Parts: sequence; C-alpha cells; structure tokens
Amino acid sequence: MKGNLYLKLFTSSFSLSAFTFGGGFVIVPLMKKKFVQELAWIEESEMLDLVSIAQSSPGALTINASILVGYKVAGIRGALTTVIGSALPPLIIISVISYFYEVFMASLIIQKILMAMNIGIAAILIDVVYDLAKLAIDDFKLYSVIVMTIVFIASYMGVNIILIIFMGGFSGYLYFKRKYKLKQAGDLE
Repeated sequence: MKGNLYLKLFTSSFSLSAFTFGGGFVIVPLMKKKFVQELAWIEESEMLDLVSIAQSSPGALTINASILVGYKVAGIRGALTTVIGSALPPLIIISVISYFYEVFMASLIIQKILMAMNIGIAAILIDVVYDLAKLAIDDFKLYSVIVMTIVFIASYMGVNIILIIFMGGFSGYLYFKRKYKLKQAGDLE
C-alpha cells in the first residue's frame, strides 16, 4: 500500500513538473487539481496554506510546494519522493536543450512557440491570482483586500521586497492577535 502511495506521489509530481511551463505559480492550479480535486489528499484551504509557506521559503516554488505536499501526504519519505519527482523533469529537459542550444536558438519555429507559450502562461497566472485571491478574501474579507492592494502598490512603486514581507508579517500579527482577543472576549461572555 505504501509503495503505491510513493509511486503515485512520484508519478504525480513528475508529470506535473514535466508538463508545466512558465514558472512556479503556473503549477499551483495543476497541483490543486491533482492533489485536492482528483486524489483528495489535501483540502483546498490546506493547499493555499502550503503554497503560501512554499512561496515564503527560499528556493523554487515548485520544489518547495512539492516538499510540503509530499510531507503532508507521506512524511519525510513522501517529501523526498516528490522532490525527486519534481526535480528530474527540469534537469532532463535542460540537459537536452543545452545539448541542442544552437539549434533551438536559430529556429524561428521554436521562438514562435515560446512566444505563444507566454500568452498561455499569462492566462494561467491570472487564473491562479484570481483563485488565490478569492480564497483569501473568503477567509479574511476586507483585511485580505487591503493587504493585497497595498502589497501590489508597494511592489509596483519599487519598495524593497524584504520591507514588504516584514510589514506584511507585522500587520498579519497585529490583525490576528486582535482577532484572537476579540474571539476570546466573545467566548467569555
């Protein structure tokens, strides 16, 4: 039974990584579809939490998210299984591309395909932002909208990302501390 679980974790993370182009956020809806909807190993809110943690950790989002999903499903061995499954496809693809680099760069067809993929990637990113924002707004309402707006404006204006992260963490701490106190006061009455 455990062997089948590890095989399913490996094949799922391998196929997601192999057929996803465009960076870490593009894989998020695919991971959600696979691990939340198809396999039902993770709840949707847990997936949002895992993506948030993966995003805030150093390293590639795809690898970080696969570590967290694998760990959530099958512990340390599950995390190792999903990391290997997620890391192998890019290593294989980049090895092949580097071998044929000159041919790829000279091909007008390849250049057009890559430009067309950018359009698809943009559409997927918009979908990811919409899904994550919708879920965050459903959970925290006005606070989420305000924080997302401020972060978007601050990053657009060139505010240092470290400052944005610290201010976001501090505001989250204050918000949830206040929310906890209000809940405690309501429970006492």
